[in-house]
Amino acid sequence: MILYPAIDLKDGQCVRLLRGEMDKATVFGDDPAAQARAFQDAGCEWLHLVDLNGAFAGQPVNAAAVEAILAATDVPAQLGGGIRDMATIEMWLSKGLARVILGTVAVENPDLVRQAAKAFPGQVAVGIDARKGRVATKGWAEETDVMATDLAKSFEDAGVAAIIYTDIDRDGAMGGPNVAATQDLARAVSIPVIASGGVSSLADLVALRDTGVIAGAISGRALYDGALDLSAALSALKG
Repeated sequence: MILYPAIDLKDGQCVRLLRGEMDKATVFGDDPAAQARAFQDAGCEWLHLVDLNGAFAGQPVNAAAVEAILAATDVPAQLGGGIRDMATIEMWLSKGLARVILGTVAVENPDLVRQAAKAFPGQVAVGIDARKGRVATKGWAEETDVMATDLAKSFEDAGVAAIIYTDIDRDGAMGGPNVAATQDLARAVSIPVIASGGVSSLADLVALRDTGVIAGAISGRALYDGALDLSAALSALKG
């Protein structure tokens, strides 16, 4: 199972939100590229980047910070937030991003996901953010009646590289991930599922790994708070 350290970008800074609330942002640093380098130096194999302003604006806002991260690191990075059309997908992949994450557009324009996955094999992931099993969009500001599992299944034959599943009520709350819901989703589809939201200890990572069906886990706040030591976590997952 791959551990993805998260760098959430708001106004050019590294932040973490509590349950997706933009006004509940804790700033952890004003040099995202240095933070990315530190994660790389600790041995991570991937980076998970989120353009929080972009998720609300519907277009890239923290592009300068993302480009600085890409310039400062060699490990592959995936990015979500504000990626809603083919031109933006092409732009990011041309700048060296390894994978784009399509969230809101996966609900509103699933055909775009299919087109992009076909045009860029292995480089398109779907972000499914859910509250009590129902998908939320536009930076989690809008709730839908779409069930997370149904949305995931609808992309079964589309060729997407991964599904990033976030339980919004757990995100940034340091209360542990929703292992059961994530495991159920992973068993329902053949697409690799990456868990996000609430991963706050080594025990959480081990619980996700031990399901045997979850391909990756994203952690943010726990790494910044020191609740999770990245080097120790990476070696435990390798062991």
